[in-house]
Amino acid sequence: MIALRKLGSLSPGHRRRKAATTLEALERELRAGRPIDAHYAAALLELLAADEGLSPGLRAELERDRAVLDSPPEGPGAAGPAGAAPAIAALNRARRDLGAELDLPCADWDLMPPPGASARPGPESDGRRSPGGMRAYLEDLRSPFNVGAAFRSADAFAVEELLLSPFCADPLHPRALRSAMGATELVPWRRGSLEDLDGLGSVFVLELGGTDLDEFEFPERGVVILGSEELGASPEALSRAEARVSIPMHGSKGSLNAGVAFGILLHAWRRSLARAQARDRA
Repeated sequence: MIALRKLGSLSPGHRRRKAATTLEALERELRAGRPIDAHYAAALLELLAADEGLSPGLRAELERDRAVLDSPPEGPGAAGPAGAAPAIAALNRARRDLGAELDLPCADWDLMPPPGASARPGPESDGRRSPGGMRAYLEDLRSPFNVGAAFRSADAFAVEELLLSPFCADPLHPRALRSAMGATELVPWRRGSLEDLDGLGSVFVLELGGTDLDEFEFPERGVVILGSEELGASPEALSRAEARVSIPMHGSKGSLNAGVAFGILLHAWRRSLARAQARDRA
């Protein structure tokens, strides 16, 4: 890693770009299960947070991420994957936020909603939705294409509402609008936190290691949490969820694209509700 003294001597633009590359390298090491110098990582974020050429909002976020890295978990298992999760999330967030402000080239899943993006609810009713029932929380999806695909699937299966986390890609991004095919105008949505799921019914998460999709008992009224492409559902989301459901994999790959997985789950949920309604009528 580049020495912080050397980094501080670079020109502002060169220093920021080099810092973004260094954050990516640190995150990659942690993801691979290799230890990093947490104090170096925290000092790097402290250096960036003191950069008056960056926006006040970004500097505040970097300072919060620095605090995470400066307080590593202690006790049994602290060095394992679960113990590294907060540091990985902090580095991931810092790298994305810095890259977004510097307008660095990034993959679709790294794109951030523009500052001040606000909720734009859909129509009260489009004539095809059923009251109550199915809702979903998109937690930190980075790809606008995946967000747009989620809206299109939500419309197809009559989801009542989509809730988007603060860091979820913007549904009004051109790439999201392209894959949504107009569904952003049909599906009601708003931004919110996990706390906003209270009172919306049973909360469950689509994640690996859960109950097989074909055996899962879907609620008549509830919210499914769909985690990010890179990190999956957050520890906070997993702790809030009452259950975990998984799509069985029969090929060589162990997972599916987030947008594809979401569509499969909604189909199974809608089919489960239809069967329950048929039993009630019998």
